[in-house]
This record gives sequence, structure tokens and C-alpha cells, in this order.
Amino acid sequence: MYMVTKIQEQQTAGGEGVEVLINRPFEDEEFGQGQYTSKIYHLQSKIPTWLSTFVPTKFMYIEEEAWNAYPKCKTVLKCPYLNRFKLTIETIHVADNGNSPNVHNLNKEALAARKVENLDIGSNLKDYWSYVVGGPEIDLTKFKSEKTGRGPLTPGWQASCNPVMTAYKLVTVDVPYWGFGYRLEQALLGAERSLFTESNKRCFHWIDEWFGLTYEDVRRMEVENDRSLNQKLGKTSMESDATENVSSSSEPVKKDASLPSSVSVRS
Repeated sequence: MYMVTKIQEQQTAGGEGVEVLINRPFEDEEFGQGQYTSKIYHLQSKIPTWLSTFVPTKFMYIEEEAWNAYPKCKTVLKCPYLNRFKLTIETIHVADNGNSPNVHNLNKEALAARKVENLDIGSNLKDYWSYVVGGPEIDLTKFKSEKTGRGPLTPGWQASCNPVMTAYKLVTVDVPYWGFGYRLEQALLGAERSLFTESNKRCFHWIDEWFGLTYEDVRRMEVENDRSLNQKLGKTSMESDATENVSSSSEPVKKDASLPSSVSVRS
């Protein structure tokens, strides 16, 4: 939560960034208790130029619903202009080094279609989407936390560091559009891959800022940040901390979408 809050603040300026519509508690049978958020991402400058051939610039924004109930989370992304597009991210955090074969309990069909990628936050390799995502240069092979003594993350750190945790992310994307669907699908997966890596790198790099904070501390920061984000974008309306259940299963995730991918982010 601290990491998401800080990154949103850094990336919201000049009419682009994150607009928070709803941020309130939820409870359901699948996740138990957690925090539900509804947001709009105004990302016109980060959209590939070729996509403007198919989507007018003014419609290049993403609507997000998220259910955060650590150790499980679910995020659903949609674009109103492309009303058949849907990207779902299901995350399970596990205290292991990334060797669990099927934490999402996928059936045989889904396992056969799944592509597994291991993302190493200790790696300094970058691609095009790393620069699109942006952010400060961070080298975790040279970083050591003053408060916890954790780090540096040198090659092979996954096997030697303790404690260690893996965020297993099941990414399901459906872009059923002739002519550009596959290209957009690959762009989305590339962007999410870099976002997972860069955001978790920052989370570890900021450990001395958030280590020792209580849940209440972070929630207060989150509420203040939500208001600040909306003010930057000229928005004032936001629903926060209403006691109402928002079921995470209101829109079932399609397990047989075009390209399921289980991504292991070691952090």
C-alpha cells in the first residue's frame, strides 16, 4: 500500500496520472476483509503512438477496480472505448523463493496455456517498457537497508536471503479485436511485466521508509494521497471508507482468456 501510494503521487502531474473514485473496506467469501478501490488512469503520453490509429487520444484512459486483501489481491482493468478489452491480475503472496508450481490452483487446460516468467528485482536489465514506466535508477545489488540489514540483492539472492517472499501474479488478458488485438495484447503484457519489476524494486528500496509503520499509519497516508491526486487532476469527488461490501466475484475472471500468464515476481 505504501509503495502504490508513493508511486501514484510521483506519476500524477500535468493532467495525467491517477484519479481515485472509491477507496473503502470490503468483505466477501473469496478474500475475507480488505480494501476496495476504483480508479481511473489518465495515461495519454504513455500510450504507444500506433494505438492512436484505432483509439482517439481523448479516450485513452483505463478504469481499474482492485480488491486488496493481503496476501491475496485482484485487479481488473478495462477501457470504456474498447468495451471488449479486459485485463485481470490475481496475486498471491507466498513466503517462498518462487518455486511453488501452481499456487493459483489452475486446471489442466489453464496450466497448458500458461506461460511462466520469473521477474528478478535484483536484475538491472531494462527494456522499452521499463523506460515508459519510468522512475529513478535503482541498483539493488548495491543497496542495504539501515533499519533491517536486508540487501544487497546480489546474483542468487533468492536462494540465500531470509526472509524471502514471492508475489505470484496470474495475468489474464483478453483483447478480441481484429487487426490490432495481438499487438495490443503484447504491449499490455510488456507494460505489466515492467510495472511489476520496477514497482517491487522501489518497494524494497524504500524499506526504511515503511518498515515499522502500522496499517493505520499507511491508511492515513493513503487517504491524504488520494485527495492530493484528485486535486492535481482537478477532481474533488471521492468515496472513502464507507462500510459496504463490494464483492470481488461480481465479475468472474475468465480462466480461458487468450493468453494466461503466471508471473512470479520475487521481492
